Amino acid sequence: MKKLSHLFFTIFLSNFSTFMVIPTMTDVTMSALCPGQIECSLAIFLSGIQQVIIGLGTLVMMPLVGNLSDKYGRKALLSVPLALAIIPLATLAYSRSRYFFYAYYVLRTLTAMVCEGSVHCLSLAYVADNVPEGQRASAFGILSGIGSSAFVCGTLSTRFLSTASTFQVSTSVAIMALVYMRIFLQDSIVDGNLSTPILSSGKIKADATGNSSKSVQIFKTMPSLEDMLCLLKSSATLSRAAVVAFFINLSEVGLHSSLMYYLKARFHFNKNQFADLMVISGIAGTISQLLLMPILAPALGEGRLLSIGLFFTCAHMFLYSIAWSSWVPYAAAMLSILFVFSQPCMRTIVSKQVGASEQGKAQGCISGIGSFANVVSPLIFSPLTALFLSDRAPFHFPGFSIMCVGFTSMIALIQSTIIRVAPPISNERISNNNYVDA
Repeated sequence: MKKLSHLFFTIFLSNFSTFMVIPTMTDVTMSALCPGQIECSLAIFLSGIQQVIIGLGTLVMMPLVGNLSDKYGRKALLSVPLALAIIPLATLAYSRSRYFFYAYYVLRTLTAMVCEGSVHCLSLAYVADNVPEGQRASAFGILSGIGSSAFVCGTLSTRFLSTASTFQVSTSVAIMALVYMRIFLQDSIVDGNLSTPILSSGKIKADATGNSSKSVQIFKTMPSLEDMLCLLKSSATLSRAAVVAFFINLSEVGLHSSLMYYLKARFHFNKNQFADLMVISGIAGTISQLLLMPILAPALGEGRLLSIGLFFTCAHMFLYSIAWSSWVPYAAAMLSILFVFSQPCMRTIVSKQVGASEQGKAQGCISGIGSFANVVSPLIFSPLTALFLSDRAPFHFPGFSIMCVGFTSMIALIQSTIIRVAPPISNERISNNNYVDA
């Protein structure tokens, strides 16, 4: 794990920068769009539309980013999302007035089409490059634990900073993450070869007629839909993990896009209470991923641990939906000590089904499937949330949309129970379009 220390610190800084602004965004959004109100359908719908657009973008970009990282290296591709993430944060660091909020909204939407999930996807591929299969579940758990610890530190810092200072600090930390990664992180070594830098002058040479170019070569590396389907069909385990990934992301995005507006309307939560809730969830998740998962993963296996995580994911969503007092969301957040197992276990199962030269493609494919869920989820849950938090609700059940989110996570749980972790497939292809069946 020592060789991953620079990656872990980069991920910590990046996630710290991202997470510290989350508790303030609900208040900033509603202050810009619906000042003085505790319910704002416009904010819910705009958040949903943004998530749909981002999901469509990442649906295309994630497989491409993963595939390019297999060819040009994880470090070169990590530079792109880390740099782009700075721009929208700097906008709100300057001002949070209505017009600057709209500028942030547009910039965040455009940059997140590349940034959303890219850092995590490339980090998973980097870990898979440098960690043996037997230790991969623990390493993925530690990577998620680092993200959770950044989540705790970021949201806790929000408690002690003003809104303006929060965005200024976040921007500074995002810049530090990029600079640190470029200076200290070494690129992956796959099959004894250092990945070729994307800016290498010797990598791509134009012929005399000028028909070859770097942009054409990069375009050709973009995996087609047929390639992605072929990869998923190569293993029953991989295809089932893809279904689980879709419904995990469908439920997680549905919860995150609805929960804060639900808590604000139901219990009048503000920035500090959102931060408290996130800190509780983050501390429980960090302890679990850094201490419990390295013990439980070898003992129970990724498949069983995935099902356990999804069971408690369902439980905490249902508990949120029927919250009858302001203390209930805090109790639900404590369940993160068990539901955080699902993502790293699912990614470990995927990682073991492909060879060393295709880690980026496989993780990018799963991230792309998650991005498709990011498109579908707001289309379903944002209107549902807005409806049941308004006076036009067909019946009084403010948490109905979150209960529906819980039912989608139940589908992932049912699918996870039939996953059998098969032996890893060979790294060699039988042909250009077929993989060895696991």
